[in-house]
Amino acid sequence: MQKRTVNISIFIFFLILLATPWLINEFKKKEKTKAKNSNEALALKRYGFYLKEVSSKIGINFKHETPRLDSSLSNIMPEVASMGASVSVADFNDDGWEDIYLTNSRKGTKNALYENEGNGHFKNVASKMGVAKLNTDKKGVSTGAVWGDYDNDGYPDLFVYRWGKPVLYHNDHGKGFTKVPESKTHFPKWVNANTAIWLDYNDDGNLDLFIGGYYRSDIDLWHLNTTKIMPASFEYADNGGHNYLFRNNGDGTFTNVTKKMGLNSTRWTLAAGAADLNGSGYPDLMIANDYAIDQLYINQHGKHFKLDRHSKIGFAPKSGMNVAFGDVLNQGKFDIYITNISQPGVLIQGNNLWVPSSNGSEKRLNYKDLAKNMGVALGGWSYGAQFGDLNDDGFLDLYVTNGEVSDKKGTDYWYDFSKVAGGNKHVIANAKHWPAMKGRSLSGYEQNRIWLNDGAGKFHEVSNAVGGGLKLDGRSVAFADLWNNGALDIIVASRKGRVKVYKNTVAKDHNWIGFKLIGTKSNRSAIGASVELYWGDQKQKQ
Repeated sequence: MQKRTVNISIFIFFLILLATPWLINEFKKKEKTKAKNSNEALALKRYGFYLKEVSSKIGINFKHETPRLDSSLSNIMPEVASMGASVSVADFNDDGWEDIYLTNSRKGTKNALYENEGNGHFKNVASKMGVAKLNTDKKGVSTGAVWGDYDNDGYPDLFVYRWGKPVLYHNDHGKGFTKVPESKTHFPKWVNANTAIWLDYNDDGNLDLFIGGYYRSDIDLWHLNTTKIMPASFEYADNGGHNYLFRNNGDGTFTNVTKKMGLNSTRWTLAAGAADLNGSGYPDLMIANDYAIDQLYINQHGKHFKLDRHSKIGFAPKSGMNVAFGDVLNQGKFDIYITNISQPGVLIQGNNLWVPSSNGSEKRLNYKDLAKNMGVALGGWSYGAQFGDLNDDGFLDLYVTNGEVSDKKGTDYWYDFSKVAGGNKHVIANAKHWPAMKGRSLSGYEQNRIWLNDGAGKFHEVSNAVGGGLKLDGRSVAFADLWNNGALDIIVASRKGRVKVYKNTVAKDHNWIGFKLIGTKSNRSAIGASVELYWGDQKQKQ
């Protein structure tokens, strides 16, 4: 009997021994869940919102791939091919739920259109809808996309810009997309574009299109006959691609009016935005240029754009990457946020937050850069940025993506990069003179920023505290209420990285209001419209 008891004891001992890893794992899971719940509760109490990364859970599994360019660029391929990850949002089938379009940048890869099914799940319908296979040998690769109802039929159409041939797709009432013939668009045969926006520059009710060029239009980055394709200066380069403005004629066709409207620039344009900054009723154009000064063009009542030379915008050359508008001080006026490059000990350009002074008028705008004062100057190698009220407290917050090339950890290409940047135009303009990167990082593994607006003139960085910490080479960010619950969710696209979707939970005692704007005399998409909201002693314009 005693022997039997000993055998049972030994059996139980070994059973417990075998089960120990499982028990430890379960304990860790419970502790992790407790910590997560604790973090969420603390974030909701302290900051009013909490973010959960839910990409795979909701069916979004998309990874961006960079282009493989001409072998003569192999020494700096990661740097040259660092663009192209983008996200744009629209309700393409008019079912009341926001959908997501994502671009890829390697030939043979597909873009994605994720349809929001309204039940917390997204389905990639790009192939079915005819907007997936856009990265080809003959047409180039996608670098971004923008939505706008150019024919005012109630469904947003899709314009995809590329390092290659720009393309416009007509939305067939949410059932599919049809490519608009080149005979109607009259777009250039090739544009190495990094930005595009819809705007109604002449206020005729039809959306016009601006395209910003980066590399020259005569350059095919996959088939080079010269390596003299880089900027001629790190501060005043004007040997980039052409910018274009196309007027919507209202009959399904477009006309190139770039030269007529005074926008025939060849700066290295990386981003553009349009908003009525002086109250004239016409959208002005803000252009962020790499390797040069930024350019603010004032709309002369739809007849011409005049380069602003009075405000301080564009006074100092930087590396403009992004344009975002927001009424951050609740003054009923649009501030302008432009991202640049900052690397401690090497280069501190600082991002700009241009805040209009009270004496700005239709004839003359005045701005002060308050980025440093308000705490949003130093992000890193910053790219995409977006304003939005993430915690529904009545003040606009700010998300900024950071990071250029994250390669081998512990390595740094900055010293060699700075040597080239300080060289004369014959050095910097020729890619063969750039030292080989050899797998080294350049401002890699940088943290994206979530800056919370405290309503008292300061922003505070809270990304890790609210569950949104991310260290990928971010390029593009979009805010959208994907669950129709009054909370702005965040979608981030990164170079060579997976798209991240963050579901936002806002404290229950925070209120919100939503508007769906439909243009009647103006364009149907209501692009360029503004809403001014008053509550208590506050007001805000969006």
